Amino acid sequence: MAASESRPEINKLKSAQELRRWYWLKTELVAYCKQQGLSPVGNKLAIIDRIAEYLETGKVVKPLPSKIKHSTVNWSKSVLTLDTVITDSVTFGKNFRGFMQAQIGHKFVCHSDFMDWVKANAGKTLADAVRAWYRLEDRKRDPSFKRTIAPQNMLAQYTRDFFAANPDKTRADMMDCWQLKKKQPNAGRVIYETSDLLFLDQKQKLAE
Repeated sequence: MAASESRPEINKLKSAQELRRWYWLKTELVAYCKQQGLSPVGNKLAIIDRIAEYLETGKVVKPLPSKIKHSTVNWSKSVLTLDTVITDSVTFGKNFRGFMQAQIGHKFVCHSDFMDWVKANAGKTLADAVRAWYRLEDRKRDPSFKRTIAPQNMLAQYTRDFFAANPDKTRADMMDCWQLKKKQPNAGRVIYETSDLLFLDQKQKLAE
């Protein structure tokens, strides 16, 4: 566990190195970008890279333009069938979810793995999407299967690792450790370590 040290205000950072020493909320990063005239789009890691380059060079880097969508299908209003072809404009609103639920039942969940599959498979049909959903769900039967957690979703990864090491602890215990750990210098990555349990000891002593 790192020694106590106060995190600086983001507006007072002077270097990319200092930026990367700490954990930042995406809202903080977006607000900083807007103040400095930087683009606030993208995931948190992309925004950090953009701010880091700005701090090092003063250069305002614009993100690459998003992929142009050529389809004019209105996914929120079109009548969907199993033969409907997935397009590059696919969205996952009420119309899409209602159709999938009608095919699969109330157990249907439009989770991120499924949405990623749909977005990556323009040209296939919604019948293919239904089959893909079942395949993705079947993976859960394998006790060793774990969904991939995106690198920027540190809380989800921290939660998984915390309970893997401490199945007897509560979510409140995990959140206490997370809240204190993310305030420490951490090279921009909040990663669970066994020593994080010392945070719980500190909290207990303060309560006594």
